[in-house]
Amino acid sequence: MTERPLRLGVIGLSRGFVLMLPTLSMHPKLKIVAGADPRPEARARFAADFGARTYDSAEALCRDPEVEAVYIASPHQVHAENALAAAKAGKHMLVEKPLAITLDDCQAMIEAAKRAGVRLLAGPSHGYDAPVVETRKLIASGAFGRLGLITAAQYTDFMYRPRRPEELVTAQGGGVVFSQGAHQIEIVRMLAGGMAKSVRAATADLDPRRGSEGAYTAFLSFAGGAAATITYSGYNHFDSDELCGWISEAGTKKDPERYGAVRRALATAAARDEGALKMDRGYGGANYVPPPPVEGRVHEHFGFLVASCERADLRPLPHGVMVYGDEERQLRPLAKPDIPRRGAIDELYDTVVLGKPAVHTGEWAMATLEVCLAILRSAAEGREIELRHQAPAA
Repeated sequence: MTERPLRLGVIGLSRGFVLMLPTLSMHPKLKIVAGADPRPEARARFAADFGARTYDSAEALCRDPEVEAVYIASPHQVHAENALAAAKAGKHMLVEKPLAITLDDCQAMIEAAKRAGVRLLAGPSHGYDAPVVETRKLIASGAFGRLGLITAAQYTDFMYRPRRPEELVTAQGGGVVFSQGAHQIEIVRMLAGGMAKSVRAATADLDPRRGSEGAYTAFLSFAGGAAATITYSGYNHFDSDELCGWISEAGTKKDPERYGAVRRALATAAARDEGALKMDRGYGGANYVPPPPVEGRVHEHFGFLVASCERADLRPLPHGVMVYGDEERQLRPLAKPDIPRRGAIDELYDTVVLGKPAVHTGEWAMATLEVCLAILRSAAEGREIELRHQAPAA
């Protein structure tokens, strides 16, 4: 029997949506039927790209009877509002990371989905990346003994990409901890079994002009004895893609000679309103540039990571997983992705249409947010923070 397509509506046509555009356009199990955004230029582009209906609000889209599920890619601080509207309308949900910016909002979203009998998933995140999934399988197999330590580091230009004002206000979900920490935390939680016990962290604001935390480092302890050290910096100096063969986070080739280009572009445009600059380059804007072609892409990644087991170090890479064993090292290659980021849509389809259990549930995403919040609290209070809302890796 041929599987039917899932009828999807998109709420929010900004950066998160653009990164998912190739996935939404190519996935054979999707039918894009509607999109919502307050910007008329974004709605016009969406209608042209997908031949779909458009709305100026999430609530209006949720009233569309043809929409079966929604992908919520709106700003962090309105995820909960959009999700509650979707649940009230009986729509299944895939919500961009972070699920929300408070634990209370996460809990409200989870409870609303349960009352409505709909599925709530979070993603995509780099926890879906095939090399991470394969590393998790290798650890779970027991072939390399007990997992002891995880070391992860990512250095990017995140803080110098054009931002709306709230994206540089921590209380509204701005800075690197919410947007980028959610990726890194999910990866190490996935590899270590999910049940983090405590966090000790420091954050850094190394450019007061940007107004929020642009870097952090944290130590996580896990049930079962494993521990992880995670570091992120978005200050556009060292680029950790250098450690991944100059493959970008999106799985495309990167030119190292463009060093500092994002910082320079922002400085050149300093006389302009930064939010307007972002919209101008955004989906439907006058200077919008579509995502690069899928052909030639390898797997996405989130910087340098080594998982140290008793009998091997395991390192996920854009081409596979490098295994550094007792006697030899070898790359366990993975086939190139046919559709970027397809894992999130596969999971959404499988749980909504086929009724299969999901890994990236609301509870799982709430546990990741708890660690994000613990990083901020630990840095502010100078102490270790115990965790109380963790969820195991299914």
